[in-house]
Amino acid sequence: MGQIEKNYRNILARIGAVATAAGREPSSVKLVVVTKSHPVDAVREVVAAGAHCLGENYVEEALEKINAFGDQEIEWRMIGHVQSRKARLVVENFAWCDSLDSLKLAKRLDRFAAETGVRLPVLLECNVSGEESKSGFTAWDENGWQALADELSAVVELPNLRIAGLMTMPPFFDEPERARPYFRRLRRLQGFLSKCFPDNDWKELSMGMSGDYEAAIQEGATLVRIGTAIMGPRN
Repeated sequence: MGQIEKNYRNILARIGAVATAAGREPSSVKLVVVTKSHPVDAVREVVAAGAHCLGENYVEEALEKINAFGDQEIEWRMIGHVQSRKARLVVENFAWCDSLDSLKLAKRLDRFAAETGVRLPVLLECNVSGEESKSGFTAWDENGWQALADELSAVVELPNLRIAGLMTMPPFFDEPERARPYFRRLRRLQGFLSKCFPDNDWKELSMGMSGDYEAAIQEGATLVRIGTAIMGPRN
């Protein structure tokens, strides 16, 4: 058994244990293996180990891998910032866009989804920390959430996008516990938007990465995005 397979199995087991300890079903947490910056051969290893849900940050890099796997049943998820001019490529090649961060991008994705004949599942990326380096809808000030809901009403109405929940990236901390307040804020935002738009499905919470996924699961994550702990350091 290679190192990537060992890592993958260990992380799956740990996810299950943390979920169970938190009173949740292990199956309620989905593992997204982040394969950005890793070569196709390394991606083949993790797929052979059983991974079927892969996250990529850069469209061109992802297309090389998507083409290499052909018709293999892999759920490719765009988890990085999407430039508007690359929206069509995302619609045509990815099963999900987990990083919808603006109305402008939403309109582009909706347009190309209509042309392609699909209804694209998306997560709304929300900046719950206030870091300028982070993309996402403004969501760090809870007093501004009604204004955010007003902004999102235009996104919710787009017919060719299926909003399925929220995604966030908290600040990086050496101590995972320091990320917990940001996970809690995203979950509160999920509850708020569920009341504002009850006809929409907000059940997915994509939060938590290699260093803090256990805290994220304890706070309600339904997807965790794990790269380094499985794939090793990026090239």
